[in-house]
Amino acid sequence: MDVDSNPQRGPAFLRHSGQHVLLVEDSRMFSTALKYRLEKELGLSVIHCPSMAAVRTIFQTDAPEFALAVLDLNLPDAPNCEALDYVISKGIAPLVFTGSFSDATRDQILAKNVLDYVVKDSPAAMQQLVLAVDRILTSGKTRVLVVDSDLDSLHKHVGLIAKQRFQITAVESGAAALEALDSNSGIDMVVCDLDLADMDGFALLQEIRQRHGDDTVRVVGLSTATDRMVAARFLRAGGDEYIQKPFLEEEFNSRIFHVAAIQKRVQSLHRIAARDYLTDIYNRRYFFEAGPRLVDQAVRRGEPMSIAILDIDHFKRLNDTYGHEVGDVVLKAVARRLKHRLNDRHLLARLGGEEFGIIFHGLSLEAALDCCEHLRKELAAQPIIADGEALTITVSAGLAVIAERETFDNYLNAADQFLYMAKHAGRNRVFSELSLMSALAS
Repeated sequence: MDVDSNPQRGPAFLRHSGQHVLLVEDSRMFSTALKYRLEKELGLSVIHCPSMAAVRTIFQTDAPEFALAVLDLNLPDAPNCEALDYVISKGIAPLVFTGSFSDATRDQILAKNVLDYVVKDSPAAMQQLVLAVDRILTSGKTRVLVVDSDLDSLHKHVGLIAKQRFQITAVESGAAALEALDSNSGIDMVVCDLDLADMDGFALLQEIRQRHGDDTVRVVGLSTATDRMVAARFLRAGGDEYIQKPFLEEEFNSRIFHVAAIQKRVQSLHRIAARDYLTDIYNRRYFFEAGPRLVDQAVRRGEPMSIAILDIDHFKRLNDTYGHEVGDVVLKAVARRLKHRLNDRHLLARLGGEEFGIIFHGLSLEAALDCCEHLRKELAAQPIIADGEALTITVSAGLAVIAERETFDNYLNAADQFLYMAKHAGRNRVFSELSLMSALAS
């Protein structure tokens, strides 16, 4: 079952430029400060309405599409939540910012499916609101896998998470969860009940960590167990959060949002650490971290995969003749052209110097060889302009098939040997197992 809901003051880890927010607030002080902060810190476009009448006027004209509404519950011309009901009727997700609050009010607005609420009861309230807006808008870019063998419980958790605008994939077993993770690298978080029909949550957690590492996906465990050691065991086994059932909706939402925010920050840091500083493609470190996981998944699922090492011919001579600045221009141009020709399913990285690594995912050896040949010919046919001069650049490549379970270094060494043969045979060519078979047959 799939449910798809795909100058700063401090570092906002995600920007939201181009999105509109409706601000319904009668206090001039709050509205001025909030509009300024939401626009300057989050890049939002804020339309302010000080009254219910102003809100109605907005929708009598060509109103933009609002990502959400931030609104006070009590306005001079709408003292009984009329603005909230009106905004919901327009299909806009509401975030409540109010000074008048009680347990009854909380129950009332939660029943209306508001995204969240912030009470104006401290100097920190405005900061809490800005963070809440950022968190809510970020949640729409976060994909959550929900795993539960109890259908009623599964639908309940999906409903709570969907209400907070996360993208959701829902499955009923541990095996289905592992299959979903293998086939969808975009999943950020797993929320799983520890009592599954085909395996317990601890076994699922262990398998996720073995296949995907510690930082690729966050795992939240849910359980009705009253033994507090269950939580301790789960967290020590590599879980990121544990929520005991039954839980308060607000507790569940807060913990899920907190884990999602951590994951987005970690992903942002990983993106920075994984990039090559010069070419802005993946670097050697990421290639050796992600490559073995990709290979393991492909071998386990019987999918074809090949690995190539591509090297710019006579690069040292180019550097000695034209200087390192021109060499850098050539490296960036080659990386840009390779990236343009390879889709996201394949892994491209700069391994160091003038060497690039490519893992072809889902291509037979013949198809990968054909792709390498096209890349080689295109690079040779399109001169690179550097320092006002057109430079013809050629490359050599070694390509090795990944067919059996071996160490990642073995695959890489095989490709390196084929690269050596390509260089020895005169450069500007691709060598692979098929090349040798063809040469032996002739």
